[in-house]
Amino acid sequence: QGHLVESGGGLVQAEDSLRLSCEGFGHPFNRDVMGWFRQSPGQDREFVAAITPFNFKTYYLDSVKDRFTISREDTKKTLYLQMNSLKPEDTAVYYCAERPSQSAIRIRDSSTYNYWGQGTQVTVSS
Repeated sequence: QGHLVESGGGLVQAEDSLRLSCEGFGHPFNRDVMGWFRQSPGQDREFVAAITPFNFKTYYLDSVKDRFTISREDTKKTLYLQMNSLKPEDTAVYYCAERPSQSAIRIRDSSTYNYWGQGTQVTVSS
């Protein structure tokens, strides 16, 4: 059975940048919607960004859309999240997720994703 592996998290200061990566193993990947979610202690898991296959249409949480960029490199089965101008409120565990669908219906709904990575911690200090 396939899995997803995130990397690139860390401790940074406010206004710094980070790039998260997520490599897929054992899934079609190039035919699937890919997304990033995050979760802070005591909070529900929150949609951050998603990208569809083939036409690469992107979707973002309003509070990150001018600072984060999601992209994918299907030949490497890798998903990225470039995060600029980080804020303390971006602190969370970030998860990549995959669902075997080309549709953007309910793309922000975590329950529609079938596969999840283990998460990578991002901590932004003020």
